[in-house]
Amino acid sequence: MRKCQGCGAVLQSEDAKKIGYTPKSDALICQRCFRLTHYNDAMVSYRQGISADEVFQKVNQLDALICYVVDLFDFEAGLFSRIMARSKNKEILLAATKRDLLPRSVGYDKISNFIVRRCKEEGIDLKGVVVVEDLVHHAKSDNNPSVENLVEAIKVLRKGRDVVMMGMANAGKSTLVNALLDRSQITTSPHPGTTLDLIEIEYEDFKLYDTPGLLANGSVLTYCDDSDLKKLIPHKPIKPIVYQLKGNQSLSIGGYARVDLWGCEGVSATCYFSNEMKIHRGKCEKADELWQNHLGKELSPTISKDLSDLKKMTYQGNIDGQDIVIFGLGFVCVRGKVNKVDVVVDEKVSVTFRKAMI
Repeated sequence: MRKCQGCGAVLQSEDAKKIGYTPKSDALICQRCFRLTHYNDAMVSYRQGISADEVFQKVNQLDALICYVVDLFDFEAGLFSRIMARSKNKEILLAATKRDLLPRSVGYDKISNFIVRRCKEEGIDLKGVVVVEDLVHHAKSDNNPSVENLVEAIKVLRKGRDVVMMGMANAGKSTLVNALLDRSQITTSPHPGTTLDLIEIEYEDFKLYDTPGLLANGSVLTYCDDSDLKKLIPHKPIKPIVYQLKGNQSLSIGGYARVDLWGCEGVSATCYFSNEMKIHRGKCEKADELWQNHLGKELSPTISKDLSDLKKMTYQGNIDGQDIVIFGLGFVCVRGKVNKVDVVVDEKVSVTFRKAMI
């Protein structure tokens, strides 16, 4: 049985519509990985065809240290305590990727403290944390010790075991594996579900496993069109947009989410979203009418067909110094006095509040 070196799917030449297809009997990668690598063409979306239960069943059979990869920009969507709990008490090293997307003014100590605090709040026991910089363009530059730091952490923590790379889709697992290998063996792309099965790799004196990305059911990335991923997923450092708010103010992030802040007094709202996303500012009193008339038009992209697909969550309390996080989209950091917050999103999307990351 031959497997694709790029995604782990079993290679076959019988059905072009099924995963693992290649027209060449001696190919090392499937046609899908070839097109992803050379043309960034997903061909077929397999995002709903990956079973998290099957992934964990295979991982739990291994004697391995888990290197759990979390995207710092989309931290809450990737940090599911109930998912980590399914790893049957295996020791966890957390690798926090995409540090380069956040402002340079945020130091490593602040990021590390944030990670440790959030994991403690979720009841997650970590054996170590490594914050990872840009792996696409500067994986092993003099100013980026990320790979060396991760290798050293693995050496200390694995204790003779193999290592499994796990995390949500688009967290950067395969990119991290390629950086460790110092070659592009694993197929990477912005499309969820690029890795389709466990990929076993000989690495120094142990085995390194890449795994399919787990899907966050509450994430915008899980439900959006593939054509919108380039707008949603940041590829360059985020340029925060700061709004000084007074009274009742509404912020619409494309057609994905709306944050209504009522009774603002000296409020500063800093938005951390992809630079490609458009933010519309208006009055709360006119927000419903705006979405009724412009959802899917001026308010786009969106995953909602109409207003019946939306839900509204209301939060009353002190949110000074908190982030309003929309899974898969980004977050708004609020500082100042607000009487009430309404967050409007598609009914499938999750929202949470947390102490400010930045």
